[in-house]
Amino acid sequence: MQQSVVPELAHTHTRPIHWLATATALAGVVALSSVVQPGSATAAQPGAAAKAAPAAIAPPDPAAVTFPIDCGPAEAVVRKKASGDLDGDGSPETVAVVHCDAGSGTPPDGVYVLTGGGAGKAPRVVATLVAPKDRLTVTDFAVRDGAVTATLLGYSSADVPSCCPDVKEGAKWQWRNGAFIRSTPSGAQSV
Repeated sequence: MQQSVVPELAHTHTRPIHWLATATALAGVVALSSVVQPGSATAAQPGAAAKAAPAAIAPPDPAAVTFPIDCGPAEAVVRKKASGDLDGDGSPETVAVVHCDAGSGTPPDGVYVLTGGGAGKAPRVVATLVAPKDRLTVTDFAVRDGAVTATLLGYSSADVPSCCPDVKEGAKWQWRNGAFIRSTPSGAQSV
């Protein structure tokens, strides 16, 4: 009978140092993988020509609009503005809060919705949400989720001085069935 002559290999016996070396190498690979990340995936099919993303449509600029507000010798001033797609057509509208630059006092605000006129056309006013003749001041104004929201400060009667509005109410407008419909989130409150 012949004995096999295979020398014992030193590396076939595990020792604590081997486990420590393996754990250290594994920790290094994990740490390196958290630093080195692959590029982001795309939905393009291999070999398909990449399509350019559509250019973002700029919202209408209130500076290019003449507002339907009578300021006499004073100028109309855009106090606040916000943009968003209000009618769901994929193009943004701009809502502008405008008043006359009276120099002193609290002139009433008008709230107007602007739309782009199309290719090469100037923006135009398509809706009046608050008319200056209503003697309201707009605060907490925003355009979000296809709706316009505002807090309106007004007067309980014509006897209340313009300096001191005494009625506060919230308002929300949304585009429905071809028009802006106003809802009041909370009832009118005295200030």
